[in-house]
Amino acid sequence: MDLIDFEPATTTLRRLVTSVTDDQLAAPTPCADYSVGDLVDHIGGLAIAFAGAARKQPVPGSEQGGSGDASRLEPGRRDQIDRDLAGLAEAWRDPAAYDGETEAGGIAMPAPIAASVALNEVVVHGWDLATGLGLPFSARDEDVAACMAFAEPFSSPGSEEMRGDAFGPVVLVPEDAPPLERLLGMMGRKV
Repeated sequence: MDLIDFEPATTTLRRLVTSVTDDQLAAPTPCADYSVGDLVDHIGGLAIAFAGAARKQPVPGSEQGGSGDASRLEPGRRDQIDRDLAGLAEAWRDPAAYDGETEAGGIAMPAPIAASVALNEVVVHGWDLATGLGLPFSARDEDVAACMAFAEPFSSPGSEEMRGDAFGPVVLVPEDAPPLERLLGMMGRKV
C-alpha cells in the first residue's frame, strides 16, 4: 500500500477544530447524535487512537475514535486536539505504520485498513464539523478517492449488515455528483 499523506486533511481539520468557539459547542451537525462539541470530542479521541494504531501502541481505555461527549472537553482542548491531529499525520508518515496488524479503539485490523479508516474519519468528520459551523469544506481529490475506495464495499445494496451502527443508511446521490458528495452519500450524509 502507498503511504497516505494525512497532512492536507488533518491541516483542514485542525483549522476547523481550533476555530470552534464555546458558543458553537451546542450547534447541531450532520451526525444526528453529535453536537459540534460532541464531534470535537470524538475528533480528539480518534486522533489519539489512530496515531496509536500507526505506532502499534494501542491507547489504553480509548474508545473507537473517542466518546463523542462534549462534557469531556477541557480547557485547552483546541491546542491539544490540534497537536493530536498533527501527531496523527506524523505517525502515518512512517512506512512501518502500514506493516502487519494494529488496533484502534480495541478493534484489531490490518494496518493499511486502519490508515484508510483514519483518513475516512478525518475527511468525513471534517465535512461534518465544517457543516455544523456553517463553513465551506473541501478535500483533495486523492483523499476523497481513497475514502470512496474504503467506503464502497459496505455501501452497495446488500451490504447493510456490514455497515453496523457506525454509519447511517446510504443516501442516494446522482452518479454524476462530485466525488465528495458521492462519498458523503455512502457515509449516510445528506448534502
